[in-house]
Amino acid sequence: MIEAVGLTKRFGAKTAVDDLSFQVRPGAVTGFLGPNGSGKSTTMRMILGLDRPTAGHVTINGHPYRSLPNAPRLVGALLDAKGVHGGRTARNHLLSLAQLAGIPAPRVDEVLGVVGLRDVAKRRTSGFSLGMGQRLGIAAALLGDPQVLLFDEPVNGLDPEGIHWVRNLMKMLAAEGRTVFVSSHLMSEMALTADHLIVIGRGRLLSDMSVKDFISANSADFARVRVPEDGPEDRQKLTATLIEAGGRVLSEPGGALRVTGLPLPRISELAHGCDVRLWELSPHQASLEEAYMRLTQGLVDYRSTEDAKEALAEPPPLDAYGYPLGSTGPAPAEPVEVPQEGWFAPPPPGGPGPAAVPGGPSPVGAPAAGTPAVETPAASSAEPASAPAAGTSAAAGAPASRTPAVETSSAVAAGEQTSKDPR
Repeated sequence: MIEAVGLTKRFGAKTAVDDLSFQVRPGAVTGFLGPNGSGKSTTMRMILGLDRPTAGHVTINGHPYRSLPNAPRLVGALLDAKGVHGGRTARNHLLSLAQLAGIPAPRVDEVLGVVGLRDVAKRRTSGFSLGMGQRLGIAAALLGDPQVLLFDEPVNGLDPEGIHWVRNLMKMLAAEGRTVFVSSHLMSEMALTADHLIVIGRGRLLSDMSVKDFISANSADFARVRVPEDGPEDRQKLTATLIEAGGRVLSEPGGALRVTGLPLPRISELAHGCDVRLWELSPHQASLEEAYMRLTQGLVDYRSTEDAKEALAEPPPLDAYGYPLGSTGPAPAEPVEVPQEGWFAPPPPGGPGPAAVPGGPSPVGAPAAGTPAVETPAASSAEPASAPAAGTSAAAGAPASRTPAVETSSAVAAGEQTSKDPR
C-alpha cells in the first residue's frame, strides 16, 4: 500500500504539491489524474524517493522508499521510458538492472517474453520505436516481480494491440493482490482500466473515490429523446411540455433532445399525453472524460485559444421559444418614432393597435407577433383625409419611392416567431 500524508513540495516560490494526502490500496488499479502541471509526476518522484518532500511524508507498506530492503524487488516503476542507453541491447539493459538488484538472469528472458520483445532482445535500443521503448520500460518495472507498481503514461506510443495488452496486464496485476498506481491523460482508457481514481489539481486533492462514484458526483444522468424528423411541431410541443413538467431540455446535434430532471416513465407519459410519437427514449450517463473536465475546468494552467472543454459545458436550458429558462425573453426595444403623415389620423394614445393573426400576415401597420409595439403609419378609426399621389414618399421631404413606407409581416410556425423590422 502507498500512503501519503500532508505531502508538500515547493520549488522556490512555486508550490508543486500542496498538503496532499491519499492511500493507494492493493487489489485494485488506481488511476492518478490531473491537468498538466498539477503535480502528478512530482508526487510519483517523491513516492520513489527521487525528490525529497518539503513537508509531509509518503510511505510504501509503512516505510519510506529509501528505507525499504532491496527496494527494486518490492517496487517497480515506469516514469521515463527514454532513460535507456541507446548503445545497449534490450537484453543487456535488463541484465544490468537485474544484476544491481540481485535478480536472477533467467528473469530477464521471462519479462522480455511477457512484453513481446524476445525477438528484438539483441537489437540496440537506439533503433527502437516509441512503442518498443515503452514495452522495454514496462519490462524493467516487472523485472523484480514487485508487489507495488507505478506507471506514468504506460500506453504512450503503443498501438491498439499494445494498449489492449497493457490494460489487461494492469487488471491481472491488481487481481493478484498487487498495488497498481497509474497516471494517464487518456480518460477513455482509464474508464476501462481503473477501479479507483485520485484526481489532483494545482497540487491539491480534488477527488478520491471509485470511478463509478466519480462520474455520478461530477455529472448528471440524462435521457435522450428523439421524435420523427418530419415532426418539428411535435418536437416543439414536447419540449414545452417537458419544461413545464420541471425537466431541463437541451438540443443535441442530429435533432435529439437531452432531458434531465425527469425519469423515463414520466417522459413517456408526458409524450403520450401531448400525442407525440417517440422514436427514441433511452437512458444515458456522462463519460469519465466529461465528468473529469467538469471537475477540472477551472484548474487548467495551459489552455488553447479555443478550449475544446467548453464544448462539453452544458448551455443554460431554453424554453420552447429558444430563450433561457426563467428569463423574460429579449429586452423590449425602445419605442421608435415614425413621422406622422397628414393623410391619416394617428391612433389615440395608449389605444390598442391592430392585432396580428397567428399563422397569417399582420395587418398593415401592426407589429409582428412577439415583437414590441411600434408606432407605424397604420389604419386608424378615422378615415384618411386624402391619399398621397402614387410614386410619392409618405415621409415629408423624402425622395420618391415605389416601395411602401412600412412593410411588416409575421409568421408563426411550431411556436417560433419571426418578423421583419418595421424600420
